[in-house]
Amino acid sequence: MNSRSLQTTIIFLVIGGILALAFGGFFGPASRQFSSVLVEFQTWVSSRYLGVQDFFTAPRDIVSLRTRNVELESQVSQLQAQVIELQQRVNETEILAALVDFSRSNPESTYKAAAVIGRDPSPFLHYIIINRGSNDDIRRGMPVVTNQGLVGRVDAVIADAARVQLITDPASAVNTYLQNADTTAMALGSVTGDVSLNMISQDAIVQPGDLALTSGLGGGYPADIPIGQVITLRSLEYELFQLATLQPAVDFTRLSIVLVITNFRPVDITPLEPLPLP
Repeated sequence: MNSRSLQTTIIFLVIGGILALAFGGFFGPASRQFSSVLVEFQTWVSSRYLGVQDFFTAPRDIVSLRTRNVELESQVSQLQAQVIELQQRVNETEILAALVDFSRSNPESTYKAAAVIGRDPSPFLHYIIINRGSNDDIRRGMPVVTNQGLVGRVDAVIADAARVQLITDPASAVNTYLQNADTTAMALGSVTGDVSLNMISQDAIVQPGDLALTSGLGGGYPADIPIGQVITLRSLEYELFQLATLQPAVDFTRLSIVLVITNFRPVDITPLEPLPLP
């Protein structure tokens, strides 16, 4: 037998032996160990590759995320502004609807709506500025109300604006009628913005919660406009009159739209009042 035939025979025997060992399961443990080593090597290579990839792509991703974050914050700010604007419109619509209902339920008066555009900065005075003036037939002394009740009256007027003295002003005095007690009083403002009821007869039975309305006496206001409710009462035997504190019907901190009663003309009865004794 020549050498080539011998090599071929040896190769076939080796291959046959390997196949016989493989089919017999002798290579199983070695195969599993080799596969495990191969998987670990692939995992190591993959993790290193991903780390390198993240190293080069992270700065670009951070810039992209920051840009997106700025865009989202801008969108949120715009949406918040839109929500605030819509809420303001809803509030104004509700106020206007309430004022319309009030004017319809009180047809004896003629009203002109006005927006509050300013307030007196002094802590000792209580005034608001409205965007209606003499060009709109607003005159000094006209009462100002909301659907809740009495605000005050026009104190000064220019062409396109007017100043309104609130009933909380220290110089304000409103002739009042206490509905439940069937008696009159005088509602006075104060520096602190509180409203008190003076000159209540000692014989009158006044209780907290009693409703105070304008009496129409004195010619300064029309009758039956709500002013507020009695909170507390002080009655001492040696005093000529009872004294009460009043919770105004109007929330003066949230005034935005008011109504001016334009068909009322105040009457100054001061010259008809008797002079005080010397």
